[in-house]
Amino acid sequence: MKWRGRVEKYLKSVRQQEVLHFALVDPEKVNDLNKLKTILENLVSAGTNAILIGGSLSVTGYDIDPIVDIVEELDVPSILFPGSVAGLSPRADAILFLSLLNSENTYYVIGAQVYAAPVIKRFGIEVLPTAYLIVGYGGAAGYMGFARPLPFEKPEIGAAFALAAKYLGMRYLYLEAGSGAPQPVPDEFVKYIRNAVEDDLFIIVGGGIRDPETACRIACSGADAIVTGTVIERDPQRALEIVKRIKRCQKT
Repeated sequence: MKWRGRVEKYLKSVRQQEVLHFALVDPEKVNDLNKLKTILENLVSAGTNAILIGGSLSVTGYDIDPIVDIVEELDVPSILFPGSVAGLSPRADAILFLSLLNSENTYYVIGAQVYAAPVIKRFGIEVLPTAYLIVGYGGAAGYMGFARPLPFEKPEIGAAFALAAKYLGMRYLYLEAGSGAPQPVPDEFVKYIRNAVEDDLFIIVGGGIRDPETACRIACSGADAIVTGTVIERDPQRALEIVKRIKRCQKT
């Protein structure tokens, strides 16, 4: 918890200098904690700025705590990326307090947040207010969240949601193509939204990012942070190459 209360200041400070990389760890898919520790150590050495911890299914604080213990040994914050109220842990530094704005079920827009808020306050976790938008494929997050995924070819719809989030006072926007998505959020989609909200939202993009050049294109289109998860699980060396490439990208 050494980062608690300093995470947002840190993220926005780094944002002024470079595009950030977030490594996403799904506890349900972790079979070897020692192997995970080595992978995360290598990613942080390459430039990873934070570790997101969470998943859409079967994740509880019991599953999260051992991963937080690993992250505490690294010089980056642990940030919860909860798929449900069960995905909370008092040990984490911060939480992406998500509202799935394009869900057809109000539970995922505001209901789960009401249940979680008192627990988060009691835990003392730093809160990062985040508009969560499912784009394109959507994957498990879209299915479980009853989302109507935003079509890739309609960035103006995404921009309208993003502006609504901005006017509601949210400070972060997460564009999610879905874990293992066949196609990531297009760079033109990201660029359209960045132009709409200007610099007022911290834009996070994840899902389907499997190679360094794709990651760089999205970064150069206006993303503040790139998230990779599946590629870390399947090909840690490729994940390292993605991180190194992101750090050489320049925003337009």
